[in-house]
Amino acid sequence: MRKCPVSALPVSEKPHWKTAHTQRGYLTKFSLIGPNIIHGEIVTDHDVVMDYIDNKLFQTIIKESNLTGKAIHMLFNLNHVKGISFTYKKDLVNLLYNSGPIFKLLVIYNVDHEIHSMVETFAAIAPEESTIVSAGDYQEAIQMILDSKSGKLEPGPYESDEEQQYNRHKKEFLSALARFHWLNLPNHPITMPASRNPLYPFFKALEAFQHDLRDKENLYLKEQKKIAEEYERKITEKNILLNAQEALNKKIESQLEREKSSLICQIAARDMELKQMSSTMSEKRLKIELIQSLVEQTDIEPVLKKQIAVSCREIADHYNRNECKTDKEITVADSAFISKMQRRHPDLSKRDLSISLMIKQNYSTTEIAHTIGMTPRGVESVRYRLHKKLGLAKHQSIKNYLLDMANS
Repeated sequence: MRKCPVSALPVSEKPHWKTAHTQRGYLTKFSLIGPNIIHGEIVTDHDVVMDYIDNKLFQTIIKESNLTGKAIHMLFNLNHVKGISFTYKKDLVNLLYNSGPIFKLLVIYNVDHEIHSMVETFAAIAPEESTIVSAGDYQEAIQMILDSKSGKLEPGPYESDEEQQYNRHKKEFLSALARFHWLNLPNHPITMPASRNPLYPFFKALEAFQHDLRDKENLYLKEQKKIAEEYERKITEKNILLNAQEALNKKIESQLEREKSSLICQIAARDMELKQMSSTMSEKRLKIELIQSLVEQTDIEPVLKKQIAVSCREIADHYNRNECKTDKEITVADSAFISKMQRRHPDLSKRDLSISLMIKQNYSTTEIAHTIGMTPRGVESVRYRLHKKLGLAKHQSIKNYLLDMANS
């Protein structure tokens, strides 16, 4: 085990006491000097900006070093550090005040001149029970911690009252900046120097900055309130529209149920009509067949007999075909087709709907005429008007249109 070159205390290290900051290109590494001095350092071969503190790792180190609940002495090497991110500043303030241990003494060494003012700001905003100081190198830093632990570290004497006053105002100035920016406390009071003090103009500028932050925060709150009110207004409007749409949907649903019931009744009536027509045609077919049988038994001219027999057979076949078609019950698909036609073309009459269904089922004009008791010319007239009611162009076929709609 290696030893500290200054204190000769043993140095303990563990493989997991480190965090790789791959985006920034450096490694944060920790070790334990003696039983209770934590040493942290930035390991890199180029200048870097510190991005965040791994607080979880730091708590693990404290726990594994048996320092939980104890005041911490720590030194930290900032070699190659040229900048500190806002996230790191927030993390360090959170560590000092909330989630971390009490730092009896934190010595930061190898501080570049570019970030020296930031280190002074950390020292200015640290809690009363914690002390943050800077040192030139490792030897000076470890010696300051050893002196602190032995009670020998005392603040150096000020050369004059003016220097003491200057350092007090400097600490107040830096801590106010940190409170405003890092802690978002724009309403925290500022201890102002006397108006004749040379630093007074700087504090007045700081006070103006504080007022600007307050105004900015108030403006932000007003904008947030306005956005929230606008959002609530839009939500209310949307709810009204949704409720209106829901009521309309219920109305349409109720209307469709009534139409469905009406269609079921129409289908039942239509089915009854078709059965009656089938029965009538069956009777007529039987009578024609009887006439055909009687004609064959009569003693008339063979040619005339044959002509009468052929005519009777054709009439019987015609009634037989129509009887087969009218025997078909209206299916669920036919019912859905009629319902769809009514929704798309509400101005169609019941006869229009019946003829549309028979056209879709490939009935001929003559068959439709016999089925509904019209002349073929009358059916042609209905088809012509139906073509217009459906809004079809001259070249469009009614049958194709009806088939497409049934399959859509």
